Amino acid sequence: MGKNIAVHSYKGGTGKTSLSVNLAATFVKQGKKVALFDLDFRAPSIFTILKCEKTKIWLNDYLNGICKIDDILLDVSERIPNAGKFYVGPANPSTSAMRDMTTKDRKWETHAFDRVLALRKNLIKEQKFDYIIFDTSPGLQYSSMNAIVAADFVIITTTNDCSDVNGTKRMISDFYDMFENKTGIVLNKVLQAPNKTNDKTTTVTTNQIVKETYKVPLLGVLPCYCDVKETEGKCLFPQDKPDHLFTKIIAEMATKIEKGQIE
Repeated sequence: MGKNIAVHSYKGGTGKTSLSVNLAATFVKQGKKVALFDLDFRAPSIFTILKCEKTKIWLNDYLNGICKIDDILLDVSERIPNAGKFYVGPANPSTSAMRDMTTKDRKWETHAFDRVLALRKNLIKEQKFDYIIFDTSPGLQYSSMNAIVAADFVIITTTNDCSDVNGTKRMISDFYDMFENKTGIVLNKVLQAPNKTNDKTTTVTTNQIVKETYKVPLLGVLPCYCDVKETEGKCLFPQDKPDHLFTKIIAEMATKIEKGQIE
């Protein structure tokens, strides 16, 4: 059976989308069949990041019930040749579409949740996808909550910014405790002390701090790399920079997820 992963955050600017894209690319590089969906309807960016071909059908249309799942899937496997299969379900980046998604009522949200569950069932059980990854909106938007409830595993990206830490703690205690999803924290943009990258003592301490702070396990730590910022999210590190430490850390996360080794 495949796995459905939701990547979430309390607020924007945590590197959530970069992690979603590069985690998906990591699984594809390993020969997996992966679908990446952009549920960040207020700031959709995956369409641009992956340089998708122009389309007139979007994930928005599927949730509105006016098209089928296969209609929104774009094959971007050429971005990682000689590997697995890579599909994207982009959100409509137009201003009118973003505005429209903010006006939906509760009835529509319930319908959209049913469509998300149907999408999960179709891709995993019928089309045999290995991974479905949802890049969600920050905070507790309806689309994020739908993805979290439907997910087998949720990755929460956060930083050491005090407002992010406090907000993430509240979000986990107020919302995540209601469900039994497996959840892992990714600390991003962490400033590293010199010669501490492979310090096992530092790793153990970080794990303890995360568990005490958020009450959920640590999936991984991503240092603040200037060259990662300079790519402006348009680099698929597993393919374009396979020897980069950023690539290796995400590969370690992918292995933990695949083997269920989040503790």
